[in-house]
Amino acid sequence: MDAVVRLSFYCFAAGSFAFAASAICYLAYAIGRIRVRRMALATPDGTTVVAHDARLEPGSQGVGRFGTFLAWFGVVLQALSIGLRTVAAGHVPLSNMYEFSSMFIFLAGLIYLLFERWYGVRQLGAIVLPLIVAMAAYVWVLPANLREVNPLIPALQNPPLMTAHVGIAILAYATFAVAFAAAVLYLVASHWRVSWLPSADLLDDLGFRAVTVGFPAMSLVLILGSVWAYRAWGTYWQWDPKETAALFTWLIYGVYLHTRSLRGWRGNRSAIILLIAFGAVIFTYFGNYVFGGLHAYGGV
Repeated sequence: MDAVVRLSFYCFAAGSFAFAASAICYLAYAIGRIRVRRMALATPDGTTVVAHDARLEPGSQGVGRFGTFLAWFGVVLQALSIGLRTVAAGHVPLSNMYEFSSMFIFLAGLIYLLFERWYGVRQLGAIVLPLIVAMAAYVWVLPANLREVNPLIPALQNPPLMTAHVGIAILAYATFAVAFAAAVLYLVASHWRVSWLPSADLLDDLGFRAVTVGFPAMSLVLILGSVWAYRAWGTYWQWDPKETAALFTWLIYGVYLHTRSLRGWRGNRSAIILLIAFGAVIFTYFGNYVFGGLHAYGGV
């Protein structure tokens, strides 16, 4: 099985490089390119003056399409990595921060590409792909022993419930990453009026649609977590730091949906709530390093 685990890591490494190259392409496509034009101007006295005019133009469509291709390549390699590790472990690998983050990279890439296909907003990749690359960099600096496949500790010896609870949590985080990217681009598009960015209204709707997927998923995470906590620890709720952070994150996204649906909030206010909410997601993801708690095993 050691060979399978090593092959899984090689696929992860290759996928990381593909995502990094994809992020560069998406950034080049979203930022645009500088085109310098040389002009010869005739003066009244008959002399010629050479002038240069520099302007920012939309990025190359070919670069954007290549970014999408590389992102799909990274997703496929990441899927292979997870599949091989599943074979080696005998269960879906979600038991430590290496496995959890690896699954996030896969789902964040897949969810982003689906939204790109549905909305045709390739510029969104300039935000989401750097997030994926940052997560891949985090995985690279994790202790090497987390790359090994070890038996599940007693609290995790419920593979079906672990797969459902942790997998749905990662799905929620991935959709929230897309909503965050839409909020960032909305603020850019509404304040700087960059002509080739998607319209502010489209970005506002895209962020909302992402949250309508992520919020029910986060609700299910809390429910399944309570059931699992009762089976593992004998109580439905412990006010564990990670539990509390997850609840707080859920409440912020609930505020976003409430203010949008019942108060009619749109635009800047909604985008700012999404930025704050994603900050809560990051805190939920990494807060165990600060506060420890019952979720601290395996770095989770």
